[in-house]
Amino acid sequence: MRSLDLARPGESISVLCLGAHSDDIEIGAGGAILHWIASGVILEAHWCVLSATGARIVEAEASASAFLMGAASARVELAAFKDSFFPYQGSELKDWFVGLKSRVNPDIILTHHRNDAHQDHREVSQLTWNAFRNHLILEYEIPKWDGDLGQPNGYIPLEAEVLERKIELLMAHFGTQRSKDWFDAETFRGPRAPAWHRM
Repeated sequence: MRSLDLARPGESISVLCLGAHSDDIEIGAGGAILHWIASGVILEAHWCVLSATGARIVEAEASASAFLMGAASARVELAAFKDSFFPYQGSELKDWFVGLKSRVNPDIILTHHRNDAHQDHREVSQLTWNAFRNHLILEYEIPKWDGDLGQPNGYIPLEAEVLERKIELLMAHFGTQRSKDWFDAETFRGPRAPAWHRM
């Protein structure tokens, strides 16, 4: 299998990372971000979490800062849309995406897998494709009990140390999620954890 080589050491790329919730980008795309930074890619990141409230705000800010350490530039943007109700907030979310498009013009966009079982994830994916019609969009997957993992057709292989760093950061920054039985190192170390799905 060939790896997806989007940027080489010394090259610059701008990446827009989109996640519905404060751990989504880290779980689905965190390995790629860490890989690019570790390999010497000059990374400019715009990191957006659409539902971060209460304790999840602190988690989102601290985790994004840790995952983006070493990036050439990093901007973290948090919104407060109601968790699990994204399809019912469609008009407000659409306005938010229209505003985002006016502020960024990335080389690559990382967003949720379009057929994710979680309604918030699907809504973010749909609005990403709707707003950014002339960009390279890569969809990532979130492992969970729903069994909705797709058929990825693109992978960014992770070095062992990068994968372990991703797991270390996930476990360190998301205390609110540790009670969930799927939120553990073995889930994130699984064969599909570093997978990317691009349609």
